[in-house]
Amino acid sequence: MILKNVKAVITGAGSGLGEGTARYLKEKGAELLLIDLNADGLKSVADDIGAQYCVGDVSNEEEMKNAITDFNGLNCLVNCAGIAVGAKVVSSRGMHDLNLFEKVLKVNLIGSFNMLRLCADKMQSNEPDHEGEKGVVINTASVAAYDGQIGQAAYSASKGGIVGMTLPIARELASNGIRVNTIAPGLFATAMLSGMSEEVQQSLIATTVFPKRLGTPLEYAMLVESVLTNVLLNGETIRLDGSVRLAPR
Repeated sequence: MILKNVKAVITGAGSGLGEGTARYLKEKGAELLLIDLNADGLKSVADDIGAQYCVGDVSNEEEMKNAITDFNGLNCLVNCAGIAVGAKVVSSRGMHDLNLFEKVLKVNLIGSFNMLRLCADKMQSNEPDHEGEKGVVINTASVAAYDGQIGQAAYSASKGGIVGMTLPIARELASNGIRVNTIAPGLFATAMLSGMSEEVQQSLIATTVFPKRLGTPLEYAMLVESVLTNVLLNGETIRLDGSVRLAPR
């Protein structure tokens, strides 16, 4: 897919990886529809780069159906919306709150699937390009899907679900000319990590092999570009993590 021909929906675009991807693809000539629940951050990014936007919940079927209705020619989805919580299954404070577990799965996993199915439904009506391609879906998982830490049961389950659905959906949508891939980021300089203490951040950085630092939204966006432009990438989950392997805690 040629970047200047991309018409992409980007979720979680009000900050972090979604914002970085939006800024990068816009510079490359893509047309964008940005989605986030964070109204202030989303409007700021959209106004700054000159993109359409919609404030909404990715797990809400009607909201998202309405959000993309008039975005004709949609041929790319980058799912970056997500939340992270930390809670032990059992501890001196009691059991893991079941509603909290459900909320994380609803936003991260169900939200990603909701956007995927809605966007794929529109993509299948596109005219195929010279490769027969009609669209590309890029989901965001996490290295926690593979080596989640203590307290990450909900987060790891949600991201593991994204990894698990990538191949079967890619196999199904291949007949529609739609590729499906997933990026599994490691430790990135986003709001999710910046809220942690400097001590915790440094301890996480110490577990990386090379480079000894946090990843950047630009590096995530560069991999999005590679997935978009390399038509042979399909049904894959790609770790982007500097060889980090998370310790148990």
